[in-house]
Amino acid sequence: MNSPHSTNPLLSDVTIRNTLRPGDLGLIASIHGDIYAEECGYGLNFEAYVLKGLGEFAQQYDPVKDKLWICEHEDRIVGCLVAQHRADAIQLRYFIFLPKYRGIGLGKRLMGEFMDFMTSSGCKHAYLWTTEEQQSAVALYERYGFVLAEQKQSNAFDKVLTEQKYELILNQ
Repeated sequence: MNSPHSTNPLLSDVTIRNTLRPGDLGLIASIHGDIYAEECGYGLNFEAYVLKGLGEFAQQYDPVKDKLWICEHEDRIVGCLVAQHRADAIQLRYFIFLPKYRGIGLGKRLMGEFMDFMTSSGCKHAYLWTTEEQQSAVALYERYGFVLAEQKQSNAFDKVLTEQKYELILNQ
């Protein structure tokens, strides 16, 4: 347990569940809307994009083909990661943590679990979309073998930015 003087939680303070409960997706959208507005200046169109994608995930959710990691501390969601099945790939989505939960090893742990899920599912191809602003996240993705595959200019999130697609192809 953290000492009373500690400001940041420890990795061991965070529990991870892989079950989807009513209300989870709304909280995930809220976290995205709040953090990206504050840290990146994204507007309502970004939140609409997240809500649309989460709605699609909920409607297509298959616990055999999809996996999610809901990170909780003191009975509240503090982060998540979603592995969403696609025709011939897994899309890594909604990978986010509240600021005080960054830098404690949670991202590395979830990426390891994502890789284990990919291997156990037999999928050889994964991809994700991000922006050029997410350098810490990109560094983590690259450490796990993701490579930049595509870039495009966009104003979809109420500001001009470069969207980037990273892909991972596992050895046959």
